[in-house]
Amino acid sequence: MDYYLNLLAWGDKGWGDELARGAMITITLALATLPFGVALGLLVALAKRSDSAVLRAAGTIYTTVFRGVPELLTLYIVYFGLQLGLQKAWKGLGLPGNIEMPAFVAGMIALGFVLAAFSCEVWIGALNSIHKGQREGAYALGLNKALAFRLVVAPQLLRVALPGLGNNWMVLLKETSLVSVIALPDLMFWTGRANVVTKEPFLFFGAACMIYMVFSVLSAWGLSRLEGRTNRGFVSGAGGTR
Repeated sequence: MDYYLNLLAWGDKGWGDELARGAMITITLALATLPFGVALGLLVALAKRSDSAVLRAAGTIYTTVFRGVPELLTLYIVYFGLQLGLQKAWKGLGLPGNIEMPAFVAGMIALGFVLAAFSCEVWIGALNSIHKGQREGAYALGLNKALAFRLVVAPQLLRVALPGLGNNWMVLLKETSLVSVIALPDLMFWTGRANVVTKEPFLFFGAACMIYMVFSVLSAWGLSRLEGRTNRGFVSGAGGTR
């Protein structure tokens, strides 16, 4: 038992500090990706509901591509393909040196693109739940489209979309494990390294499992509190709203 505790200890002889740093990078990456992916998903949803056929087609193509392509492949395309394109553009402009994309940024962009494709459908469902008469009433009061959306639609939109966005967040937490393949030292990166060195897969993969479970439980608790806050003034069940 002491042997396993020593392997998980902090310091030179254990892997506890490395796993902690990896867990911090995992949660930081997820938190950085969330606003980017959710905001982009809302823009894509608005494009798919636009009066413009071009915007609707662009939104449909976007969601079809990023919902159909594996997340790992998207990560490779962004990290290697986009970086290569940036380097060629950099040299094409005659600028000195090379431009490199950090693994953290590549992971955030790739996972954000995927999150946007899935959160888009959540936003569309939430937008469809808001009766068009509310927008028409806002226009009748003299509000333009931007103000009507910000003051009338947006406050209701988050309440309806939050459960679906919460599910997207839980999936995003798990998908961050993919960034270990581009050498970002996240939780799975250090777990794999510790397993290779110590040959104790059950110990370290079990520890990683527990850390992900802690993240998930805390997220579920936080989302539950947030949903309760946004649903203040509403009564579920037969009572309807008040």
